Amino acid sequence: MLKIKKNLSYLFIFFYLFYPSSLTADTSEIKEILQLIQKDLRTLERAVYSESFSQSSSSNSNNSVKESEDVLTRHLLKLSEIEKQFQQLTNKYEEINFKIDKLNSRLSKVQADNQLRFQQLETNNNVEVDTNSLTKLPTDATTDKEKILPGSTQPQDLGTVSYKDMTNESESQSIQSIDATKTVVTETFQSEEKILPDGTPENQYEFATSFLKVGDYNMAERAFREFVDTNPEHKLSGNAQYWYAETFRIRQLYTDAASAYLEGYQKYPKSEKAPINLLKLGVSLVQIGEKDQGCLMISGVKEQYPEATQSVLQKAKYEEKKFECKQNNS
Repeated sequence: MLKIKKNLSYLFIFFYLFYPSSLTADTSEIKEILQLIQKDLRTLERAVYSESFSQSSSSNSNNSVKESEDVLTRHLLKLSEIEKQFQQLTNKYEEINFKIDKLNSRLSKVQADNQLRFQQLETNNNVEVDTNSLTKLPTDATTDKEKILPGSTQPQDLGTVSYKDMTNESESQSIQSIDATKTVVTETFQSEEKILPDGTPENQYEFATSFLKVGDYNMAERAFREFVDTNPEHKLSGNAQYWYAETFRIRQLYTDAASAYLEGYQKYPKSEKAPINLLKLGVSLVQIGEKDQGCLMISGVKEQYPEATQSVLQKAKYEEKKFECKQNNS
């Protein structure tokens, strides 16, 4: 644009210097020419300005697009960083949960071990004193062979038990002796104080169940034991006995769980929880080392309770395959 203006000014000076006569002669024509030149200059200026404006606007739009892309890239990088941090937190959370589970398992094992030790101490303390010689005669050593466990009519080998011996129509049933392990022994529960509220057995049962819902298994154990002792003939006693055994199984106290399931199997064979109680009894026996007896209980679920729910029957079938019961009994 500046070059065009310079060329026009040079042209005007050239005419003025070399053709003065013509300039003085026809001033009106020169004015007209100059006006035309000015119009052309304005037109050129407008064109140049509009082109420069379009270029600047396009450059601005390109810059804005580029800036938006940069912002998007920064956001994506930030999201990726946040995702990595979240993954790290998740891994730490899972690691902490794993450690807590291991600690719970160790505590449960310690509790079970302590309980067994206390039982052994109580057994060792249960001695007879000879007044003449003042020597201690341990009753366990002398009467172990003659002891008959609860529910046992006569001690016999577990491998000789048939399903017909396990099935009967009576309201209470017996189980063959598991004297080989000497671990499953029912105990007489003595509560320090009553915790069930006064009211109907249904309300007391609901009260005991509330401890299970909140995960307070120690209180649930006491409440269900008290319910069974207080209402031994009630229709909910079989369920209460089952949940009483469950409080031990959840805490991995399998010996106590087997003892409680055994008591429920003997006293409440017709209860609603009888099939699952027998199944859990078999699983508990396997877990404490009595695989033959446990497999016999697991396999007997279908024989004794053919009308049990499909979930219980399928669970029994699964546990039977899991512990290889048929292979072990064959």
